[in-house]
Amino acid sequence: MKTKKILVVEDEKDIAELLALHLRDLADDVVLAADGHEGMRLACAKKWDLIILDLRLPGPDGLEICRAVRRKETYTSILMLTSKSSELDRVLGLELGADDYITKPFSVLELIARVKAIFRQVAAIENDTRFSSDCVQAGPLYINAAARAVTVNDREVDLTAREFDLLLHFATHPGRVFRRSELLDHVWGHGHEGYEHTVNSHINRLRAKIERDPADPSCIVTVWGVGYKFDASNPHELAS
Repeated sequence: MKTKKILVVEDEKDIAELLALHLRDLADDVVLAADGHEGMRLACAKKWDLIILDLRLPGPDGLEICRAVRRKETYTSILMLTSKSSELDRVLGLELGADDYITKPFSVLELIARVKAIFRQVAAIENDTRFSSDCVQAGPLYINAAARAVTVNDREVDLTAREFDLLLHFATHPGRVFRRSELLDHVWGHGHEGYEHTVNSHINRLRAKIERDPADPSCIVTVWGVGYKFDASNPHELAS
């Protein structure tokens, strides 16, 4: 079994040690960083399977660290810890590429469930034979799964981690209609009861980046009363 490495960047000592205690059941190497400076150094120094990242830190904050990690060539899963009042920070964190977030105060059992879901999602992508060629193409849309890169008409499209996962999931199941709850399970890795609006907002942002006319999408299509599907029949309608 692959040795997993988790970095926890959290300045509240009690929370950090509690997380480490439980995370050691899931990973062979759990490292703690007590401030943004140490967190930034460790996050960029080696390859991690997961970084659990508090947004409010002494020194560089969680958003700065997330931005730095996403500039690396290798992909690292990121779970952000936020306060209930910092909705803007949560949105910014997701935009910068965080895979998931959980709000303080949180249940340790829920956090562990989120971590397991992230690991399952990564394992499913790595083991899925659909990605053996490392690319998916639909007309001018080209997805490089290994490099996590997307181009439309040879123009690179800048997607967040979740937007990329969502597009890849759609593109590998053309024509299939997905309910919002199914997308939450398959793409986010676990159910977010009451968070179907999260799917809507991600799809709207994704459409704005790849569709020629996001208000009248031809690629990621709404199936009214059901959900969404990927329509590869009109790929020339994608953004130029």
